[in-house]
Amino acid sequence: MKRVITVTVLNQSGVLNRVTGLLMKRQFNIESITVGANEKQGMAKMTFIVNVEDERKIEQLVKQLQKQIDVLKVKDITEQEIVMRELAFVTVVAPPHLRSEINSIVDPFRATIVDSSKNVVTYQVTGEPSKIEAFINLVQPYGIKELTRTGATAFVRDMQKKATPQLSLLQ
Repeated sequence: MKRVITVTVLNQSGVLNRVTGLLMKRQFNIESITVGANEKQGMAKMTFIVNVEDERKIEQLVKQLQKQIDVLKVKDITEQEIVMRELAFVTVVAPPHLRSEINSIVDPFRATIVDSSKNVVTYQVTGEPSKIEAFINLVQPYGIKELTRTGATAFVRDMQKKATPQLSLLQ
């Protein structure tokens, strides 16, 4: 099961190394990692997507991360309502006679052209990781010359879904 973990840290040298080292030591494979400054000066937010088979291992990981120097907050946000986005640049083999066909395929993804040359076009696409995967799968038959992805970043939505109250049969 994929888990989305956010870690708020002091933005200092060596923090990323210590946090990823702990993940490595516990044999977690990091599928995606993003790190960047957050709204508070001197702080950063890390977003990890890890694949975990044993739920107890994720609880242990969260507890151990919380004990790390420079770590201020750790959250497993997988089960919450979240906003998650990723960015990818995909350079597709696109000779002039196929460009309109390729553009009609990528148009629903709201991908933008960020570079083009005689036989290739580079698209920028953003969205949930599943959207990025679908985009890549659709342009794959044309030939992907180069591909780079940022990794996903996420945060908890302000308004979480509320459970709908059960109606009483005796009303």
